[in-house]
Amino acid sequence: MSVNKAILVGNVGKDPEIRYFEKDVAVANFTLATTERGYTLQNGTQVPERTEWHNIVVRRGLVEVVEKYVKKGMQLYVEGKIQTRSWEKDGIKRYITEILADNIMLLGKKPESGEIHASAVAAPAPDIQAPPPAEDDLPF
Repeated sequence: MSVNKAILVGNVGKDPEIRYFEKDVAVANFTLATTERGYTLQNGTQVPERTEWHNIVVRRGLVEVVEKYVKKGMQLYVEGKIQTRSWEKDGIKRYITEILADNIMLLGKKPESGEIHASAVAAPAPDIQAPPPAEDDLPF
């Protein structure tokens, strides 16, 4: 068995770039920053805060939501899988690691303007529910 799952909570680094292809297929790309707080060790050594930048890729129906609601600076919850791909440019092999988003939730404050704003948005998930436990299966 193997698992490829990434969960990130961070701030959008730039407005999403939306590209449209034939047959109404769209892809959204944006960066997400996650920051670990700085701290001081017991011996007094200062460890500075550290920011990681993640490349987020959104496909299918979630692109519409990203296009409408996601803007630079917003705080997001992103869930997806990690993918690394490579290509060659000018004879040099290049690599990029991306998060293919399956689920996105908008976090933080709603805008103070009167516009309607979604507070949580997610890609449709399969409707799978575990059956309720039988009475004799209860742990007490």
